[in-house]
Amino acid sequence: MCDVKEFQHTVAKEVTYSGIGLHSGKDVVMTVKPAAPDTGIVFVRTDLESRPEIKACPENVSSTIKATTLSANGAEVFTVEHLMAALSMMAIDNIIIEMSSPEPPVTDGSAKVFCEILEEAGSVKQDAERKVYALDKTFSFYDGDRYIFIHPYDGYRISFTSINEHPMLGTQYFDILLNKENFQKEIMAARTVAFTHELEMLRKLGLGLGGSLENCVVFDKDTVLSVQRFDNELIRHKILDCIGDLYLLGPIKAHVVAVKTGHAFNANIAKQVQAYRKNK
Repeated sequence: MCDVKEFQHTVAKEVTYSGIGLHSGKDVVMTVKPAAPDTGIVFVRTDLESRPEIKACPENVSSTIKATTLSANGAEVFTVEHLMAALSMMAIDNIIIEMSSPEPPVTDGSAKVFCEILEEAGSVKQDAERKVYALDKTFSFYDGDRYIFIHPYDGYRISFTSINEHPMLGTQYFDILLNKENFQKEIMAARTVAFTHELEMLRKLGLGLGGSLENCVVFDKDTVLSVQRFDNELIRHKILDCIGDLYLLGPIKAHVVAVKTGHAFNANIAKQVQAYRKNK
């Protein structure tokens, strides 16, 4: 049986959303705009004189400390993973994202609002075939007892294991076959997680300045200070981050297996896959 041809999509109209950044705490106005076929996902820093463009691709990942940072043309954008996850599952291939600050709005700390923004903008099929990359070999990255590997699979699936010493967390496992419906039901509303013992360190790094008990799930030594949306919100958000980071590759067919991993592991795998398919 032949695969059904898929086509690229962009948004149907401009939509603007304002807020503050999760880590920077800076005000930001974000506008999503339609883009031509094969443009990809391009961020534009409208607050800088030259309006530099930063394409969302593995080669442009410059930092993975608490978030994914992309750099190009003398500029950067960071904490893009929640927006990227929404773009992935809403199947938006080409889009211009103008931002008046280096960080997208934190919204509610998940991908839910970004999905709503994209729903408002609408989707338009374009006259260009969608390039879905089906892996034909396995890639892996190990660091002690933490690892991620990604291997061929007829679809898109993530199996994640999280192990945390906090008494309310412990060992969590979640496996999901990814599509728009499953993402919206199980993953998109999961918010980022923070711990009170990390807050001082984050502040010293200039991070977490826009965080709150509403847009983060905050744990202290023994309890949770926020109202959780899921009893395993942490691992669901880990999967959300993974989806966003791997959409730097564009749409893929693969099975991702991850244990105790984060942005650095996702970026490593994305760069491995990108180098392989370029050489091939």
